[in-house]
Amino acid sequence: MPAKGDNITKRKDGLYMGRVVVETPGGKKRLTVYGKRYGDVQRKLNRIRADAEEGLVFDSENLKVGAWLDRWLSDVLKPLVDAGKMAHSTYVRYEGISNNHLKPAIGHNKLRGLTRAQVRRLYNDKAKTLSSRSVDYVHVTLQMALSQAASDDLIPRNVASGERPRSSRQQSAEEAKALSPAQVKALIMAARGQRNEALYVVAVHTGLRQGELLGLRWTDVDLDTGKLSVRRSLKVTDKGLDFGPPKNKASRRSVPLNKTAVAALRAHRARQNTEILAAPEWRDTGLVFPNRVGKPITLPPGVQAAPEARRTRRRGLHLP
Repeated sequence: MPAKGDNITKRKDGLYMGRVVVETPGGKKRLTVYGKRYGDVQRKLNRIRADAEEGLVFDSENLKVGAWLDRWLSDVLKPLVDAGKMAHSTYVRYEGISNNHLKPAIGHNKLRGLTRAQVRRLYNDKAKTLSSRSVDYVHVTLQMALSQAASDDLIPRNVASGERPRSSRQQSAEEAKALSPAQVKALIMAARGQRNEALYVVAVHTGLRQGELLGLRWTDVDLDTGKLSVRRSLKVTDKGLDFGPPKNKASRRSVPLNKTAVAALRAHRARQNTEILAAPEWRDTGLVFPNRVGKPITLPPGVQAAPEARRTRRRGLHLP
């Protein structure tokens, strides 16, 4: 049986909706929850009453999208970073998308009042000035934030779910291209004679990500057998550059090196030994591709990976 003060009804879309009035330090508030079953709604209402007794209720009826995005970043994503379950650079990307794209466009809207039409308009507007991949990031960020809001009973459903950016549907086939042999040749020719020529050679012949390349140590490379081991990745953290595990468990791998890559690395090691002897200051980190004093190379802001010759998605080149 419903508790006194509960109001549970079935909506036309099949969802049950429950309302309850609770006492808070700011006065009485009427809260609304949703569920597929009557009993689910009843349990949610009971939890709200228990939370209200502990002072954990906030005004979800008037909660704005922008305020929710801030809460989602601080209460949901930041703890994942602190627990080592999300890269700091990933958090920074979500934070940037939220502050630069979502909040200016829809942050003033009430969270409960956001519609699919507004989400679709957001994607269409962003597609006029952003690349299709950037619009995809906007979509993923909004979808994640709204999914959490739905799980927290702040909204009845995620209105971004299933709404793919129009730019992705239209341009995905065009973007799914690997570097052509001519483009690879032009890249290698442009890098010839440069300090980090071997970096580009290894990148196009192995498909390693940028962080994996810049995290390589000479102890990971066996030029006699023609293999390298991916054990770590250079990453941007809230405290600066640091080394961490690769992107996932499958990223820990042994990668064969062809004759071209082996030759490039041998020449690179000889040049590096000469550089070490001539340098007035050198920090011995054992990195294959350090900066001019032996320290890790600074990653460009927002760049996470190098172009990969064996991947189908074409990316711009951001190697140092």
